[in-house]
Amino acid sequence: MMITGVYPSVRVDAAGLGVVSHAGGLLLTETVRVSGLGRALSVALVPWRPARAVHDPGKLMCDLAVSLALGGDWLADVGLLRAAPAVFGLVASDPTVPRTVDRLAGDVEKALKAVGAARAGACLRVWELAGAAAPHAWV
Repeated sequence: MMITGVYPSVRVDAAGLGVVSHAGGLLLTETVRVSGLGRALSVALVPWRPARAVHDPGKLMCDLAVSLALGGDWLADVGLLRAAPAVFGLVASDPTVPRTVDRLAGDVEKALKAVGAARAGACLRVWELAGAAAPHAWV
């Protein structure tokens, strides 16, 4: 396993080793990687990362989004990702997740602006990769 972004780079094989029940999560983590969203969120949310923190708020936000997409309802549902570290990497503990969300909520306007800027950059990257298949290319 090699970590090149917020998620590990996963190799797929037919050996049956490292099987995960939520393989759709791999598609989501690859989308985060290819779009640059993970790195963009990591950079954008640096102001909310305490000194000596182990967990990156950008990665944590991606983990929350992935767990939601996989059917999670609560912050603690990131535990689903924690069960597959080869796919999802290091996932914050149940107490760390709400603390990070509370920090972001402390200046919600600034946090939303930072997340929006990261998301906009990732969208531009996706449309760039789509080339002639991008919606704006049809105009």
